[in-house]
Amino acid sequence: MRESAARERREKLKLFLTNWQGVFGLILVLLFFASAIFAPWIAPYDPNAIDIPARLSKPSAIHLAGTDQLGRDTFSRILYGGRVALKIAAIGVSVSLVVGLLLGMIAGFGPRWLDNLLLLVFDTVRAFPTVILALATVALTGPSLAVVLAIVIVTSIPSYARIARTAALSLRNTDFIMAERSLGAGLGRILWHHVTPNVMGPLLILGAMDVPVIVTVEAGLSFLGLGVLPPTASWGTILNEGYLVIRDTPWMVIAGGIPLILTTLGFTFLGEALRDVFDPRMGRGR
Repeated sequence: MRESAARERREKLKLFLTNWQGVFGLILVLLFFASAIFAPWIAPYDPNAIDIPARLSKPSAIHLAGTDQLGRDTFSRILYGGRVALKIAAIGVSVSLVVGLLLGMIAGFGPRWLDNLLLLVFDTVRAFPTVILALATVALTGPSLAVVLAIVIVTSIPSYARIARTAALSLRNTDFIMAERSLGAGLGRILWHHVTPNVMGPLLILGAMDVPVIVTVEAGLSFLGLGVLPPTASWGTILNEGYLVIRDTPWMVIAGGIPLILTTLGFTFLGEALRDVFDPRMGRGR
């Protein structure tokens, strides 16, 4: 049993390593994590340090990505902006996944009326576009990082919950679940030991592919002035500040857009590769 499981893991690892897009995506993801976590040690300058004589400088050996209208080093601000993106993505995906998993399993194994009620709530939340919901929320509470995080979590939960609910419904009346019940196993044990392992794979794949969406939402809201507030560095605020001076220097917009593109490519390639490994039937061309 253990040998077959180990052989299966080796085969999946080999399949992943032969997928160049997956390996490339993994490298980009690792670079994203490394640059964000070690930003205080990598950044050559304080991201908020003002140097007026050096304002709107072009990329050089001193300022790798140039400077903004206040003379702040753009490269340092990009690295610190990655920390904001990582925080939003990590907390948003993990909380959404856990809450969605719990609600989905409750819907799948609960009474019919509760299942219908939760489905109604999921559909209602998904009916509101994220940006429109963000605009309405910010109009009531004011812009902040906490508001962006709350919007990301609320709008992401239904996707995870629906996958968990589908898996729970498919397992609810299977023979081994009925055998567990006949032996006196409680609902908590059944959900933890039998349902959760079967649904975690698809949820993790969805989580990997949701990261660029969440990062883009945060950057978009910050660009509109509805997310992270200055002087905190964020990829969205860098794009906003660069747009205001784009006729004088395009470097800020280019520097702010590159990490968004690379992060999106990295997590998308990684998510697709993981999907092909763990669920080949959903793979492209199948």
